[in-house]
Amino acid sequence: MKTERLIRLSKSCIGEAEKQAVMGVLDREYLGMGAEVHKFEEALKTFFGRPAVCVVNGTAALQLAIQAYGIGQNDEVLVQSLTYVASFQAISATGATPVACDIDPVTLTLDWRDAEKRITPRSKAVMPVHYSGGVGGLDEIYAFARKHGLRVIEDAAHAFGSIYHGKCIGSFGDIACFSFDGIKNITSGEGGCIVTEDSEVLRRVQDARLLGVEKDTEKRYTGQRSWEFDVSTQGWRYHMSNIMAAIGLVQLRRFPEMALKRQRLAQCYDHLLIAHPRIEIFKKNYDDVVPHIYMVRIRGIVNRAILQDQLLESGIQTGIHYQPNHKLRLYSEMGALPLPVTDLVFSELLSLPLHPDLNEQDIEYICKELTRILL
Repeated sequence: MKTERLIRLSKSCIGEAEKQAVMGVLDREYLGMGAEVHKFEEALKTFFGRPAVCVVNGTAALQLAIQAYGIGQNDEVLVQSLTYVASFQAISATGATPVACDIDPVTLTLDWRDAEKRITPRSKAVMPVHYSGGVGGLDEIYAFARKHGLRVIEDAAHAFGSIYHGKCIGSFGDIACFSFDGIKNITSGEGGCIVTEDSEVLRRVQDARLLGVEKDTEKRYTGQRSWEFDVSTQGWRYHMSNIMAAIGLVQLRRFPEMALKRQRLAQCYDHLLIAHPRIEIFKKNYDDVVPHIYMVRIRGIVNRAILQDQLLESGIQTGIHYQPNHKLRLYSEMGALPLPVTDLVFSELLSLPLHPDLNEQDIEYICKELTRILL
């Protein structure tokens, strides 16, 4: 019998403080990019220990990062196929070609050994995707990139707040791009940011997010804009608004409590599912990893859609993260070598509900129903 209550796969988790912050922006009647965006960037700079530039979403962050490195037409970027289409779209939007690579079956992150097989003279960058908040062998990926003279553009949309070797993702390395959309570890409604110490990349991103108008950022922070200006490169309307930044500032203050909640819920899942003969968990150190999603691998599943329907009858919404990009028509010919690990693992993946508004009783119910159905 179908239950009336629905346990959502993911959701925006906001409270009165976020609503009041938005009302403050509305009352001041300056909704575009201005002082709140500057405050949010400064708060993120403190969080990461290096500069951050805010943009309209995580996809824009990736695209502008690629463009800022001078990567475009006839260039290639190595990226795992098991990622949201945004990663691939950000690459192809610059005119470059995303080259689909296989994954490590344990971490579900980029297999650099497979990526090495796909290098050509056109390869300019590698984009490791921090799938579900974990980063896999990031040291090995950076060593691989140095060996082949590649830039590293981290798709860290899932990994806000995750720690690697004692350092926060984004606080080190080449460049990291984050998403603040409605269901991420923190949200600004939409939004994203680019984090790097490369001052020239930051300058290019700042200009490109404002239609390429040069040196317009500082004026926007003070409620002004450039009336006489120059444009020398392709730009986009990718800047963040004050409304978004106001939400993001509150969410950043709330992040420690929300991160701990995500970590404890993921640990609860692990504890309840680890002994199941058909369910494989992706074990992570949740003292360091702040999970954005929680997936399991169900060995030998024949019809995943039926399982999802049965769980939905029990009031449990599930998902699939993600359809491999080499299966999409637009990108189906952008990799000559097969992706056997991705093809096999994807067919058995299932994402279970995870967000800070859940509690451990919800997780116990989800695991009980999943176990019952799989008997």
